[in-house]
Amino acid sequence: MFAKEGYPFILTALVVFILIFFLPKGLLTFLSLVVLALFLWFFRDPERDIPPFDEIAVSAADGKVIDIAETEFEGRTYNKLSVFMNVFNVHVNRMPVAGTITGMRHKPGSFIPADRPDAGDRNEQNVIYVDTEYGPMIVKQIAGLVARRTVCYWKKGDKVCFGDRLGIIKFSSRVDLFLPKSFDIIVKNGDIVKAGETVIAKYNEKLDTDD
Repeated sequence: MFAKEGYPFILTALVVFILIFFLPKGLLTFLSLVVLALFLWFFRDPERDIPPFDEIAVSAADGKVIDIAETEFEGRTYNKLSVFMNVFNVHVNRMPVAGTITGMRHKPGSFIPADRPDAGDRNEQNVIYVDTEYGPMIVKQIAGLVARRTVCYWKKGDKVCFGDRLGIIKFSSRVDLFLPKSFDIIVKNGDIVKAGETVIAKYNEKLDTDD
């Protein structure tokens, strides 16, 4: 299975490969096959084993955890977790906690490397606001040095289930997840996580206080 955003790239590479295949064999045939394979690999969209548990949050992205911090955003305090995706990771994002999309905002910006600490503020991004049973949650799809487009599959008012496909970021990029303070983050910097599958946080009723 592949992300729908990848079909134009995959079909173009396939057509080029077929045309070149019938020409005298050589370097061009090999290079076209390599390009096709890269697109197939990048836009893969494997099924995930969604954990059968309640009161947890799963990773929104495949990649490496590069930052965990308590942070203020738009007048509210969150537990923030950032995941960096390199070009070899699956780039389809998934919903960390079930909820209703209450708003989306596209923020133009730079295209500095997504693993830089300031990329979350400076780079082009989609900011997705979600109302969950545990409180407000925010997902930022952040473009990177190579990535030039962030895509969310949903719109305001949609109810999205835990683990559902949320969107995609084309080529290397990053996702910043802002969880309610009532969630204890259980992963650490440097951990490798999978979208929709790796449990990254657990709800702690003792921390459930309204800001």
